[in-house]
Amino acid sequence: MTVPNFWDDNENAQKVIAELNAIKSVAADFEALNQEYDDLWTIAELMAEEEDESMLSDLSQGTAALVKKLEEYELQLMLNQPYDKLNAILELHPGAGGTESQDWAEMLLRMYRRWAEKRGFKVEVMDYLAGDEAGVKSVTLLIKGYNAYGYLKMEKGVHRLVRISPFDGSGRRHTSFASCDVVPEIDDTIEIDIRSEDLKIDTYRATGAGGQHINTTDSAVRITHMPTGVIVGCQSERSQIKNRQHAMTMLRSKLYERKIAEQKKELAEIRGEQSDIAWGSQIRSYVFHPYSMVKDHRTNVETGNVGAVMDGEIDFLIDAALRKEITPGPERE
Repeated sequence: MTVPNFWDDNENAQKVIAELNAIKSVAADFEALNQEYDDLWTIAELMAEEEDESMLSDLSQGTAALVKKLEEYELQLMLNQPYDKLNAILELHPGAGGTESQDWAEMLLRMYRRWAEKRGFKVEVMDYLAGDEAGVKSVTLLIKGYNAYGYLKMEKGVHRLVRISPFDGSGRRHTSFASCDVVPEIDDTIEIDIRSEDLKIDTYRATGAGGQHINTTDSAVRITHMPTGVIVGCQSERSQIKNRQHAMTMLRSKLYERKIAEQKKELAEIRGEQSDIAWGSQIRSYVFHPYSMVKDHRTNVETGNVGAVMDGEIDFLIDAALRKEITPGPERE
């Protein structure tokens, strides 16, 4: 930041400042935790010297609170992969089932937006295709914030809903599926070979909420990467040029994630492991009827407070999944 031409590239300068603030926050949190530990140790010493058990309750409560903060801090430090700190591109797609599954995808959309807002992350809707009667056919979010991808990467997979359908006049129970895909937002500083002749670029008029300018021009952009079949779209800006830039960023991110996935697959084949994330193999179930329960099938962590989860209270599910992925086990070296 002391370099004379630091502010010549304002966009990059803002990224550097955001990263600096995040690092300062990590350091400040450490100092605060260290101070809390010292304070609790002082209380413990006083209680021992004066044999005063009246302080035991405060000491117990303070210790429990500190342990929880330490666990959150530990997880934050574990998110140390090169792309963990990046923004996240999150896509939701309903499974078979028409309106029922499209409504479920919109419920998940609301859940992730609420979670991001509670964390102070910024959410931008990059692409949105409304359902025929309700819900969404597909939606792409850009979630901006330090470690956004690191926290969300384990949300990738199939999410299952069991409930009495509000769209079924007979009041029958339905099971719906929606897939969640998460990739880091890769900028042009990471080299991904994309040839212009491999791209099919279509323009169209944006749909959904957007005010008086939304449907006046063909500003929305859809890019197909023909060698891989990867398709991205963006309609968040009024300018076709800006939408194309955003779409290229999403394409670069998807191709980067694809490259990482291929490397992991090769490594898994060498190790003789099987991948268990596929369409129809849910990572989490949300049961509204005949009982209330949300259960993550990878960790067996569950809760009966479905309402809180759908309101964005999913940190405990994310925490458990990340720890299982990060923490070495008997099968890992």
